Amino acid sequence: MGKMDMAPRLRAGLLQAVIKFREAGILVFIVALAAVVTLRTPAFLTLDNFRDILLNISILVIVALAQSMVIITRGVDLSVGSIIGLTAMMVSFVVVAFPALPGPVAMVLGMLLGMVLGSFNGVLISFGGVPPIIATLGTLSIYRGLVFWYSRGTWVNASQLPPGFRQLAKGSVLLLPNIILGAIIVVAAVYYFLRYTRTGRDIYTVGSNPDAARFAGIRVQRVIFLVYMLSGLLCGLAGVLWASRFEAAQTNTAAGFELQTVAASVVGGVNIFGGSGSVLGVVLGAFLLGTIQNALTLVGISPFWQLAAQGLLILLAVIVDSAILRRLQRFASGAQRV
Repeated sequence: MGKMDMAPRLRAGLLQAVIKFREAGILVFIVALAAVVTLRTPAFLTLDNFRDILLNISILVIVALAQSMVIITRGVDLSVGSIIGLTAMMVSFVVVAFPALPGPVAMVLGMLLGMVLGSFNGVLISFGGVPPIIATLGTLSIYRGLVFWYSRGTWVNASQLPPGFRQLAKGSVLLLPNIILGAIIVVAAVYYFLRYTRTGRDIYTVGSNPDAARFAGIRVQRVIFLVYMLSGLLCGLAGVLWASRFEAAQTNTAAGFELQTVAASVVGGVNIFGGSGSVLGVVLGAFLLGTIQNALTLVGISPFWQLAAQGLLILLAVIVDSAILRRLQRFASGAQRV
């Protein structure tokens, strides 16, 4: 192999090192933030508060992992919040009509519904050639409109939902809440899928260089369709867990949630330009957002600043990614000239 063959490998190695550095940086920031907030509010550094943070980010972790797979392929799914809202509403109406319906069946129903909605996004983008931001912006409105149409403007409250469905997210196994356990299972499944399966590696290849992926025999359209279908499936699961945890399904359920999923993914090191990102980074990104939200709430700061903090983190992450990408491109070009 020649020197030109070494450049892409060196660039890939440096990219992995940058991702690990980003993950370590997030950990340091979380520790520093915890120390500062604890000095002002000692209740922050307690097991109960840590448990609350994990409960609050469990659904975010699930959907952020779905979003990250889409972003790795150079796309974005702005419809995740609407898919959560629609599946939460439809499944809630079903369990109200059939109170004896087992919780696992309700979860499967939500996942199937979400998979159908995600597949529609996939068809528009991979086979219809519609840009991801345009396609999912359109389905964001369509799916949210379907929530209003299906519910006729009404909503499902706790008194209507059967106890078994409410315990789906609030129950526990060996003192571990089901919703946290579900997030852990999804994290493990996505990690295995992306790291140890051929399709998972194809996702990174498509995001890194779609043209090279086609020359390598990868069916790019199929891969892109798959990530949107998987995004819908995980959003369907999140919708059921959302309705169970909050014991309600409203027309504005998960409205604006797409911002949080993009923030968790990008802050966690998923390159907005595609091709790189890790499951651990996404989990840490979600935990960072959850920690910031929890800390600002404890110290009594306005919720506006929580949104402002998310937006600022997204901007900083994109700026950092752009700078890193330019440096790696210059490095690769220099290595090829040597």
